[in-house]
Amino acid sequence: MKFTNAISSNRTNFKSNYWLWIYSIIFASIWINTLIGTTDTNNWLLENTLTFLFIIFLVISIKRYQFSDLSYLLICVYLCLHVYGSKYTYADNPLGYWLQDTFNSSRNHYDRIVHFSFGFMLAYPMREIFLKWFQYPKTISWLLPIEITLSVSGFYELIEWAVADVFFKAQGDAYLGTQGDIWDAQKDMFLAFIGAILATSIVSIIKKIFRIYDTSTIH
Repeated sequence: MKFTNAISSNRTNFKSNYWLWIYSIIFASIWINTLIGTTDTNNWLLENTLTFLFIIFLVISIKRYQFSDLSYLLICVYLCLHVYGSKYTYADNPLGYWLQDTFNSSRNHYDRIVHFSFGFMLAYPMREIFLKWFQYPKTISWLLPIEITLSVSGFYELIEWAVADVFFKAQGDAYLGTQGDIWDAQKDMFLAFIGAILATSIVSIIKKIFRIYDTSTIH
């Protein structure tokens, strides 16, 4: 019960939010470990450029607005998956190889897992921004995370192209991790898009079920 209350609350004081401290410590520990144990420092820096920017956004935003603890948990899980991929490069990720051997797959799918997680894990925090921070209508707050996920995914693929073909050709192959799949970019965008749709749909269904339950309890 205490855990449920902690997850659903939105505290205004960072120092008293022990869940946020726990998430921060877990992520910082994993992030440092990926840097210490990385096999390619240049690739690690490239992969974590957006991570640095995202962390800066979270630090700045917390002074005026805070996500719910559930949103911070989802953000933490996604960032941990992302930085773990940067430790070895996505194409050579050990967990991906284990999954490849276990399911007899033709490629290392760790990058696909992270792209799906981008939509699935971050759609709820984005929904919270539009619903609670900007006070948008519920329908708009449901649609915007899906649209933004698809837009950001497409923009990220453009960034990968620029890194691989224009700015850092030496790290291009490792950064892209296409593994010979000419449709890799399109599949990555599609997975993120599906992840966002699933996340928002699940949230809507759960809220509708609890609304029905609360109404039946009252009557």
